[in-house]
This record gives sequence, C-alpha cells and structure tokens, in this order.
Amino acid sequence: MLLPDDTTTDLWLVGDRVTLAPVPGAVTVADGGYVLPGLVDAHCHLGIAPGGHPSTGVDAARDLALIDRAAGVLAIRDAGSPIAYPMLDDDPEIPRLARAGRHVAPPKRYLRDIGVEVGAASLAEEVTRQAGLGNGWVKLVGDWIDRGVGDLAPAWDLESMAGAVAAAHAAGARVAVHTFAEESVAALVRAGVDSVEHGTGLSADDIDVMAGQRTALVPTMINIATFGGIAAAASDKFPGYARHMLALRDRFPSVVRAAHEAGVPIYVGSDAGGGIAHGLAAQEMLLLHREAGMPALDVLRAGSWGAREWLGFPGLVEGGLADLVVYDSDPRHDLTELLRPRRIVLKGRVVL
Repeated sequence: MLLPDDTTTDLWLVGDRVTLAPVPGAVTVADGGYVLPGLVDAHCHLGIAPGGHPSTGVDAARDLALIDRAAGVLAIRDAGSPIAYPMLDDDPEIPRLARAGRHVAPPKRYLRDIGVEVGAASLAEEVTRQAGLGNGWVKLVGDWIDRGVGDLAPAWDLESMAGAVAAAHAAGARVAVHTFAEESVAALVRAGVDSVEHGTGLSADDIDVMAGQRTALVPTMINIATFGGIAAAASDKFPGYARHMLALRDRFPSVVRAAHEAGVPIYVGSDAGGGIAHGLAAQEMLLLHREAGMPALDVLRAGSWGAREWLGFPGLVEGGLADLVVYDSDPRHDLTELLRPRRIVLKGRVVL
C-alpha cells in the first residue's frame, strides 16, 4: 500500500529514481506492507555534538546522520551548525540534506561557539555570507535571554532583523528563525521569514498572518518539553524569565493546534543536536498527534511527503527520488508503527 495515495501498486527503483513501469530482472526488496517516502527531520543540527558542543568534524556529523537514517529519516534540514560539510550533500549513505550555515546570533547572547555573533550594523552582511555557506537556508536567532532585562528579548532591533530577512532572500536563501517570545515572532513573521522554529510566543493574529503567507511552523515539541529544566536552572537569578518559559511551554500545545486549524503548514523537527538525541522524528510526530491534536494523516504529511515537497525532495512518483520506508502495519491507524520500520531504502540502496 503506497501512502498517501492509499493505492496498492508496485514500485521499481532504477538507480536513484522511482518508476511505475516494470523493470525486467528487478530484485524484490519488499513484498507487501505500507510504504512512505521516507521520514523528514526538518529541524536538527548535525554539526552540534551531544552535550551542546561543536562537533569534532565531518565524521561526527556523518555518524549523527546515520542515527537519523536508522529511524527512517531520509531527508534532513540542518537548521544551523558550527561546521560546514557540503561534502555530505551527495554522500550515498547520508539522508538528503537541506542546510543552513551557522546560526546568526547577537553578541554574547547565544550558546557559546555555536553561532556567528554580530551586531545590528553587520547583520545583513553576515546573513548574506551565511546564505553562501548553506544550500538554500539561513538560520537567524530571533530572540534569547537578555540578562540585563532578565527575560527573553529580541536579538536585535526589529528593523535590522527585517533587513536581514530581506538580505537573505536577495541572496537566494530561505530564512528559518529561532524564536520563543511574543514580540520577536510577531515582527519576524511580518518581515516574511519562511519558517518559524519553535514559535511558542505566536498569537492568534500571528497565526492568521502565517496562514495567509504560507509561512511554515516547525514546532519542535521535544525541545519545548525541556523548558521546565531551563526554568528551574534560571529561577533564582532570573525569576521573570523562568516564569515566562513555563508559561510558553504550557500554552504551546494550544498554539500548535490553532496553527493547524488555521491552515499553517506544519513540519516535523526534533531539534536534535546538543541536548536532544538524534533519531527522534517519529517521537516528535507522536507528540504532534497526542498533545497538539493533529490528525494522524496530517502528522504523516508533516513528517513525510509534505515536508519532502517543502524541502524540494520529490516523493514516490514517476521520476521521484528513490527513498522509502516500509512498515508492516498502517501508520495512519497507529502512529507508533513509525517506530518499527521493516525496510529502509535511501537513494535507491537498501540500508535496512
């Protein structure tokens, strides 16, 4: 059964491409089952090693990508990494890659050694430079804790951030923006970012704008579940920030639900890298269903064929890319089936 078409059909793979026309002498790699065109993790960081430190290099990034591959993730958007690894783009063993360069972050207000830190005067220039280091994406840090304020605050003035978005687009890159807080996400959505990462501060008005613009939301619910620990660690020194983070966490399932109901495109991202393990895209999909109330079919779209289309990786159609995962049971009826892939084929090669 080929999903999402709900049709029983045969697929043939010729090199890295799919065809519906019979291929004489083909070897059967899977007979029966439910076939998806590979899962997607649309927000992870292959260049950030466990523990939050920069990766030791390309080999470490490759090892992390293989963890995702073993979970059925066959396309990845790296939403910012401290190392560049374009040599992995065409590696036959590695999931399809859409990459940003380094996070562009404000000075002394982000995770040490992860982003490139610039002031407002250099922001547009740096975004343009980072557009050339990725393969289609730029990652902008829209807000972070401001210790002088004692709470989340925009990373730069709002006009400079809007200028950075325009600069990225002029350089041919799409913009993914990290944002937790209300003021920053409202401004950046209206500046025309292409995807909101996390988005805990989204209001109903922001959601309406996103729906109209077709601005994507990548909720990273696994990440938001860590806000309790962040708040506990900050409560003595920054009590206002701690309370804010808890409030954002508690309202977030309703935010994602409202975004889905409004028609905002939603895609699956685990935020793997640093404190979050790789290989958790299926678990993120379960959270979208269980906590945000997204129907199973919409969750599958968000983590498979819909996300692949968004990233530019064609699915299981004539001439599409030869990436697929086979499951014994129908994941539309039980999303936990995503945790049990029976067969994985990446770039036309059987890897499980």
